[in-house]
Amino acid sequence: MEDVPFNGDPWRVLARPGARVALELLREEGIKTAIVSNQSGIARGLITVQQAASVFERIEHELGPFDAIAWCPHDDADHCGCRKPEPGLVTQVAAELGVTVDECVVVGDIGSDVEAARRAGARSVLVPNELTRHEEIQRAPFVAPNLLAATRLILCGLPEFAAERPAERSAATYQGAGVR
Repeated sequence: MEDVPFNGDPWRVLARPGARVALELLREEGIKTAIVSNQSGIARGLITVQQAASVFERIEHELGPFDAIAWCPHDDADHCGCRKPEPGLVTQVAAELGVTVDECVVVGDIGSDVEAARRAGARSVLVPNELTRHEEIQRAPFVAPNLLAATRLILCGLPEFAAERPAERSAATYQGAGVR
């Protein structure tokens, strides 16, 4: 989804380009899909649990059904185990899906998504956006220029050549490897 900070309005939900197609490709292959999301706006009193739920309902309306949805309602000050980059949401969703964490791939747009996957024992693909910091891109083990490219990486089994990606390698490297 496009980043709308502390969104409690389902009508402000806007899918990123290629999101629906990417999810349909995964679902066609029998891959379970889930959402894991930090929702600190709840802890901060900026949105309610019901507003957050209505946003996720809208996301499902736009992108199709997910097999699991989990969100962390805490703020950083709560020091919980579920707020990304902590692994709690990833491990929770893996259990709900009936899969092991190492079978999971977290696709995200910031470093805390990648770090939550790493701490949980899952793999990750970073799809940078305008808010993603350069150092987050450099640290990510897998980088894709868009959601369809991330999906292709997942469907190809996250090629071994990218498993230990040197920091200087960029998303362009993956484009050259047939990931567009």
